[in-house]
Amino acid sequence: MRSRGLAVAPVSVVALFLLVPVIAVLIAGVRPDSLHVLSESRTWRVVGFTALQALLSTVVSVALALPATYALYRLRLRLRRLTLAVLTVPFVLPTVVVGLAFRALLPENLNGTLTAIILAHAFFNVGLVVRVVGGVWSRLDGRMQDVGRTLGMTPFNVFRRVTLPYLRPAILASTALVAMFTFTSFGVIMVLGSPAQPTIEVEIYRRTTQILDIPAAAGLALLQLVVVVVALIWSAALQRRTAMLMRQSSAPPLRASSTVDRLCVLWTYLLALALTLPVVALILRSLRAGDQWSLQRYQQIFAPSGGTTRDIDAFSIVTTSLRYAALATVLAVVLGVLGAMAVQLATRRGVTLEATLLLPLGVSAVTIGFGLLLVSIHGPVDLRGWSFLVPLGQALVAAPLVMMLLLPILRSIDPRLRYVASTLGAGPLKAWWAVDGRLIGRATVGAAGLACAVSLGEFGATAFLARVDEPTIPLQIVRLLGRPGEANFGSATALAVVLLTITAVVLTATDRGRKQW
Repeated sequence: MRSRGLAVAPVSVVALFLLVPVIAVLIAGVRPDSLHVLSESRTWRVVGFTALQALLSTVVSVALALPATYALYRLRLRLRRLTLAVLTVPFVLPTVVVGLAFRALLPENLNGTLTAIILAHAFFNVGLVVRVVGGVWSRLDGRMQDVGRTLGMTPFNVFRRVTLPYLRPAILASTALVAMFTFTSFGVIMVLGSPAQPTIEVEIYRRTTQILDIPAAAGLALLQLVVVVVALIWSAALQRRTAMLMRQSSAPPLRASSTVDRLCVLWTYLLALALTLPVVALILRSLRAGDQWSLQRYQQIFAPSGGTTRDIDAFSIVTTSLRYAALATVLAVVLGVLGAMAVQLATRRGVTLEATLLLPLGVSAVTIGFGLLLVSIHGPVDLRGWSFLVPLGQALVAAPLVMMLLLPILRSIDPRLRYVASTLGAGPLKAWWAVDGRLIGRATVGAAGLACAVSLGEFGATAFLARVDEPTIPLQIVRLLGRPGEANFGSATALAVVLLTITAVVLTATDRGRKQW
């Protein structure tokens, strides 16, 4: 009964603010020609390219991450915390900023290519794989590996027959998550991709905003939704198995003694260095005006001289973005905490409930934004211009991430601790707060910082919901990139650095708050 009660709020909000907009899009496309898009050769070329770039991006991300995961979680590594931070921070960076950073780093002939997209996706997702797999790897019982060695197994056979079976659920779970994120990638493709090779996300956006072919966009959104929901259910089931593995006793890190160990350590440092290059290139590009070093690009964004809506000063844009992100963070944390509690207390239907609450991850941000726009126009109340629509769309994107951060912690708590609190006279709510609440409090602060960072960089839904005269920072960056000229590109890089700085400040502040909890 408690799990049902806790699930009412998040499920109701998901149904109201996510399912209703999606249904609105589908209803708008339910006409005889609504599924004609599935018979077009262009559609299957788009689907094929989307699957190809997602597959290659996933393989590259996992391959790059596994040696570094071993070095970070099983070996004694100098500067471990700093290296781990460098590898994992890119995951929370705004997609538009990362796309622009790679445009500043890569040669001109690589921009708009599949190679650029794969590199940008790997930049994002290496840290995700490291965190998911490393959390399990660090908790494996090292005595089992020692037994394998005493039986005469080679190091390779020990890894294949002892270590890998324990790591497989975590590797598959991270693979499913990376595949899902790259399959629904939007900001990176918009900035780095080629118009001749769009993904499903970009094609939905193009058909709804440029061609106004709503039925075709609805058909593409439905196709994408089916694929990603399957990945979500698979990932949720694998993460439950991973949580069971995390209860194994941990082994202390070892000294890098073999050649393989030393190569993994070297690879980790080189990978961390490589991940800093795009950000460095972006910062340096923002400080260039022609052939000279200058702050001119920053002066242009804070004191624009034009008279169009694209020339809004950066102070107003930053204020708007922070206001939206604050509201989105509050809503995302509330929904994420309640959702995680509901899934934890659910027994038989835990996986189904988790997949339902994580559904926003499987729905295109473009679909969410366009659906909310349709509801605001055709619903019982005209919500056009309602400022709460933007943080609402951002919260629907961030809330599942909050839940994903809290679930492993809640699942690792021994339920007998609550029984002990109850026997000492604590009521159900007080017992939960004394055990679970104390343990997830610190994680909730960190999750709030992540939700705020995600909201600040959200672009897909915001593109449909933000007012023309109140753009967010990512929206303004894309507007500047849509204008020709080196000055506009330089202004976009400067604004991207501003967003990067704000994101770093938010994450640093919440990290300090988490440590002081």
